[in-house]
Amino acid sequence: MSKTVEFFFDLGSPASYLAHTQLPDLCRGAGAALVYRPMLLGGVFQATGNASPAMIPAKGRYMIRDLARFAERYGVPMRFNPHFPINTLTLMRLLVAVQLHQPERFEDALQALFRAIWVDGVNMGDPATVAGVLVVAGFDATALQAQIAEPAVKDALKATTEEAVKRGVFGAPTCFVDGEMFFGQDRLDFVREALIN
Repeated sequence: MSKTVEFFFDLGSPASYLAHTQLPDLCRGAGAALVYRPMLLGGVFQATGNASPAMIPAKGRYMIRDLARFAERYGVPMRFNPHFPINTLTLMRLLVAVQLHQPERFEDALQALFRAIWVDGVNMGDPATVAGVLVVAGFDATALQAQIAEPAVKDALKATTEEAVKRGVFGAPTCFVDGEMFFGQDRLDFVREALIN
């Protein structure tokens, strides 16, 4: 029986972006299923008393440099978003709406949104900009904007965030393999080992 990687993430987390650039190939190589679990990182921080490393200036400066090192190692584009930190409530609801209504297009939406934030560096707090990104990616932005207000979408994001906290998540990205938790995009080697053992 193949294993599963549960990927708890938030679009506003640059480490989640980097993990996403690696996880699909990692899972394919290990014959594992990748399950996307969109959560609200702000809710996790509030529930756990944690905060972004960027809140500590010296740590924030180091984090930006360290993320650039990993992007170079992975061979992927990355630009630290000048609009960081990003309120991702609407964006995460948007992803959940796609997951519920157009699951076959979820990875397209995820790719487009991650790219807009962490490669193109655009202001995804601006609804018109978000709509433009969605249209370019082939989505009906008006329909999605309506779907993010649905109770089922709001409830699903809230439930996943609460589940993450109950399972010990304190930040993003966090992966689970067979109940074992791995925090951070710099722990993917351990995820790979868990999949092949």
